[in-house]
Amino acid sequence: MGYNFKIEADIRKAETLPATFYRNPEIFEALKQNIFYKTWQWIGDESLVASPQQVHPFVLLDNFLTEPMLLTKDAKQTIHCLTNVCTHRGNLVAGNSGKCKKLTCGYHGRRFALDGTFEFMPEFKETRNFPRPCDNLYQFPLRHWGPFLFAGLEPKFDFQEVIDVMEQRIGFLPLHEFKFDASRGKDYFVNAHWALYCDNFLEGFHIPFVHDDLNAVLDYGAYDIEIYQHCNLQIGYAEGTNEVFDLPKGHVDHGKKIAAYYFWVFPNMMFNFYPWGLSVNIVHPLNVDRTKVTFKSYVYDSAKLEKGAGAALDKVELEDEAVVEGVQKGVRSKFYQAGRFSPTREKGVHHFHRLLAHYLNL
Repeated sequence: MGYNFKIEADIRKAETLPATFYRNPEIFEALKQNIFYKTWQWIGDESLVASPQQVHPFVLLDNFLTEPMLLTKDAKQTIHCLTNVCTHRGNLVAGNSGKCKKLTCGYHGRRFALDGTFEFMPEFKETRNFPRPCDNLYQFPLRHWGPFLFAGLEPKFDFQEVIDVMEQRIGFLPLHEFKFDASRGKDYFVNAHWALYCDNFLEGFHIPFVHDDLNAVLDYGAYDIEIYQHCNLQIGYAEGTNEVFDLPKGHVDHGKKIAAYYFWVFPNMMFNFYPWGLSVNIVHPLNVDRTKVTFKSYVYDSAKLEKGAGAALDKVELEDEAVVEGVQKGVRSKFYQAGRFSPTREKGVHHFHRLLAHYLNL
């Protein structure tokens, strides 16, 4: 089912998505098929299957997509992303992470290779036209960026285009040397629509009004955003801090005082690079007015933690949540229909709304 959403290409004339977008349960459900099934998700890093013949089952966006999936690394050290659902009767194939040479369903003994290829099934000798290609475990498209893994269910674009954009800015950083720090990770629960959370992330307009500490170390006047097809980049320039990237000669921003690169990837991923490392933020829809936001940190230079734009992330997050939850309450009003965009400060939100409208109208 298509929706008659239209966001004017000229931001000077455009209106935001209507308030009904954020409060209509049917539209919220439509986002699964129209957007989340057609895009990509961050699923973790290579340490999940660090050794050959290792498997890691997981559920993609549980309580929203709730798709059972399975990472495997075969004997040749190739990583695969498979469905974790047996092609016989739908039982989960792998229940726990660990080492195994074969994937064997515990219900009736159907066996698969670690690349998902069907190998054996008891009591099926008399079955005709068997096995067929559909008896293999479905293999999802998988992309690598440094140590990070991305999978799509039925993606409509190649994630390499996003990787290429991010590489232009942070390709000089040795991502494989970034260390996951579980102690800095956290799940936040926000009483608001997931897209409102993204709306807030996608503009620096609110920084002077909401984030005193962050505003003290960023040059608001120089804050910039670059728009790409399925992602965009906000660039935070330093002011009042010496915590900036040491950019190599030849880098597009060489000579500039960059405090942070904030990448957003459609529809729900943020990759925030600071001189200390990377904060990955995944926005996980739960309900039309309930969202989980997962923060995961990968540290490159621990001496720079809690300095500059990458400091006090928990405080910044809670400030953002308070604003977003206020907007959620506001869009319930019958007297609010839609808003307008600031052409200078809300290009990222405009980009997001145009993508949402495009995919929902397909």
